[in-house]
Amino acid sequence: MHQTKMTFQHTIYGCYVGYIVQAIVNNFIPLLFLTFQSTYQIPLTKITLLITFNFVVQLLVDLISAGFVDRIGYRGSMLLAHVFSAVGLIGLTILPELFSNPFYGLLLAVMVYAIGGGLLEVLVSPIMEACPTDHKEQAMSLLHSFYCWGHVGVVLISTIFFHFAGISRWKIMAILWALIPIANFFVFLRTPIAPLIEEGEKSMSFGQLFSNKIFWLLMLMMVCSGASEQAVSQWASTFAEKGLGVSKAIGDLTGPMAFAVLMGVARAFYGVYGHKIDLDRFMIGSAALCVLSYLMISLSPYPVVSLIGCAICGLSVGIMWPGSFSKAAASLRSGGTLMFALLALAGDLGCSGGPTLVGMVAGHFNDRLQSGILAGIVFPVLMILCILFFVSKKSKD
Repeated sequence: MHQTKMTFQHTIYGCYVGYIVQAIVNNFIPLLFLTFQSTYQIPLTKITLLITFNFVVQLLVDLISAGFVDRIGYRGSMLLAHVFSAVGLIGLTILPELFSNPFYGLLLAVMVYAIGGGLLEVLVSPIMEACPTDHKEQAMSLLHSFYCWGHVGVVLISTIFFHFAGISRWKIMAILWALIPIANFFVFLRTPIAPLIEEGEKSMSFGQLFSNKIFWLLMLMMVCSGASEQAVSQWASTFAEKGLGVSKAIGDLTGPMAFAVLMGVARAFYGVYGHKIDLDRFMIGSAALCVLSYLMISLSPYPVVSLIGCAICGLSVGIMWPGSFSKAAASLRSGGTLMFALLALAGDLGCSGGPTLVGMVAGHFNDRLQSGILAGIVFPVLMILCILFFVSKKSKD
């Protein structure tokens, strides 16, 4: 049988799908919280632990992966990421029944797919960065938009499936989602993968990165990116429920959905038109818009305005994460896998730290979410300061 030759274009498509897989891993299980509560009699406090556990495992994988990715190579690591993602999703349908306490089965399934999700986060961007493409910043931004489209797709397709087939058939949906990493596994078996560091060059060590001021600035930018995004995204459905006075299901669809769509739009826009736009200016403008959105959410007496603020926040944070990655790849050319793994770690710390800060401050002010969001404004403000520092350094060099 004649096999078509795989090119770097196939590698790029595989990277796009890799981010869709990560979106499935992160966004499918929250849709089933109430189902797990009623089916397995698990209290909601325990169920929300699954989300925290997912991110904690991904953080650990970010941390450990720097040590083994270079040893087993990008292809082997990428194949493993897809295996873990698929096995974890299929595990959701089998493991809870195998334990006397179904919660442990769910926890085990989440742990397995979280290993896949964490690996994808570390691998997809550098594999894409190494592909021979023009306009690296735009390619990176377009790549990251696929996480948003994946998020939107998971929520929309799953919701439509549950509506017509019934939520009791959720296991079929889990298996269907598992087919995507399985298919992408076969893509990465054969696509070409370029080395991230030129031959003859050595990638930077822990010591070299840690003694580099620019590296710490980039780490701070990643923390701010993750925190600016998740501080609002995690609470978006709550705002939608309150703001529109709608049911939780509609709240879940409108709040996070508007956020994810506009975040994807911002990334896709820069992905297409970025060669005409200065990245620094675009990032400063986006961070300023983010500050405005936080003010709308936290200070407006009208719930609908707060909800619009949530959507605008999605638009404003779109470029932060891929933009920071692009700046890192351009500023520290021999950063290698270790740099990308540590940046992903910083981004994840922001993702868990942002919502935590909002929740803690809100709790301090009698559960006023607005007060929490107002405290979160520190992240986009720091982002602006970091980029201004970058610009001033560039003009001196």
